Amino acid sequence: MARQKGIIKLKGTIGDITFYKSSDGYLAREKGGPDANRIATDPSFQRTRENGAEFGRAGKAGRVLRTALRALLLNSADGRMVGRLTQRMVKVIQADAVNERGLRNVIDGEAELLVGFEFNIRGKLGTSLYAPFQTAIDRVTGAMTIDIPSFIPLNMVVAPSGTTHFKIISGGAEVDFEEETYVAENSETAILPWSSVPTAVINHVNIVTANSTKPLFLALGIAFYQEVNGQMYPLKNGAFNPLSLVQVSGL
Repeated sequence: MARQKGIIKLKGTIGDITFYKSSDGYLAREKGGPDANRIATDPSFQRTRENGAEFGRAGKAGRVLRTALRALLLNSADGRMVGRLTQRMVKVIQADAVNERGLRNVIDGEAELLVGFEFNIRGKLGTSLYAPFQTAIDRVTGAMTIDIPSFIPLNMVVAPSGTTHFKIISGGAEVDFEEETYVAENSETAILPWSSVPTAVINHVNIVTANSTKPLFLALGIAFYQEVNGQMYPLKNGAFNPLSLVQVSGL
């Protein structure tokens, strides 16, 4: 892989060289490798096909989870989040001890490996919120809760420059990866001043299906704001808003 330089940037294929644009800029690489038909039929590419099937399954699972949490992710995701989530989903699938290679899946894997996943690498929950909090997932009732005792924002919330206000956001999602469906509910506080005034006790309860047999995901995050002439504006379009999976319950 080589980086394109100069005024004119190329996209497409010339001879054996493919020119393309990526998040790292304009790049070029040599065309090569086995053709698709050989990969699909040659016994020597069996492992490649197995890995491809599981990678595709991981990508699809990540898409369903992102869709379930879409309302929270609109201002709380970095540009490479999709790839990072797919990589974590691959690890979930590889933890499947029931099915053989190529047939492993999220349901029989270890969904709990997603705990701690940061949707925004530029603003992590662990380095933004220092107030203690407790989480719980009750499969019987379908309630996913987050409890945060009163805290002083200036002491317990690390905010980017320009912040005047913030709010705590959360979401619970029940995801059916096989049917690619979900049930989700979100909660948020009022917009609170980032000041030395203690907050009230925060309690979020996100309800999904009672007695669910599907994986359950609980996310917690912060949205930062700047007040200008009495109006609240999302700070830097949410570039530093953290959102993390704080608890996961597999089957």
